[in-house]
Amino acid sequence: MPVSIKSENEIEKMRKAGKIVAMTLNLLEKAIKPGISTFDIDKIGEEYIRSQGAVPSFKGYNGYPASICVSINDEVVHGIPSKKRMLKDGDIVSLDVGAYIDGFHGDAARTFAVGTISDEAKRLIEVTEKSFYEGIKLAKEGNHLYEISAAIQAYAEAKGYSVVRDLTGHGIGKKLHEDPSIPNFKISKQRGLRLQAGMTLAIEPMINVGDYEVAWLDDEWTVVTDDGSLSAHYENTILITKEGCELLTLI
Repeated sequence: MPVSIKSENEIEKMRKAGKIVAMTLNLLEKAIKPGISTFDIDKIGEEYIRSQGAVPSFKGYNGYPASICVSINDEVVHGIPSKKRMLKDGDIVSLDVGAYIDGFHGDAARTFAVGTISDEAKRLIEVTEKSFYEGIKLAKEGNHLYEISAAIQAYAEAKGYSVVRDLTGHGIGKKLHEDPSIPNFKISKQRGLRLQAGMTLAIEPMINVGDYEVAWLDDEWTVVTDDGSLSAHYENTILITKEGCELLTLI
């Protein structure tokens, strides 16, 4: 499938969706504390998204039952919120948020500290975020997609971490997941497609303290590290421009 190039009008709609995602994450960051349930995090996020005239992108997507993916500690992505699951001091929690408005999606994720966390957990969160920014240094018209992938991997592995292989970033727009698939690791001897202004991409490093292997839990959604090590996730929807890229899910 060809990768869609967004018009200026479509980009404006994606900026609107992206801003709602960013505002939702800012609101949820303030709500995170020991003792809050993952169900309550989901409820706060969904209510805010709907209050802005948008719809949660994830709710009902391929059967996913919630609006916010809430993944704790060794959970890489797609954790399902529950009234029985409470955040504890020392946890790290990844929140993945999507919003759909005026026919377009925004998508972003952050990993947050719950109370006081270990130095190792703090460093993992920082390196995961920094790997994203290392990758998008190469996100501009004329460069190739897998240059972003290779830069993410090089930075994370230089810091002693591993990069999840089984899950990738993606194109985004009218659909939540569009072409292309965007790995966070180098594809041997391949450069990937040439980037063009107007492409919108969800770049999302998923970085583990231990090995990169992952497993799916019995709920068929929650992805965990195979060795039980901590994992962090950082994602933004970006717009490729002639000079570089614009982050649509930051305010």
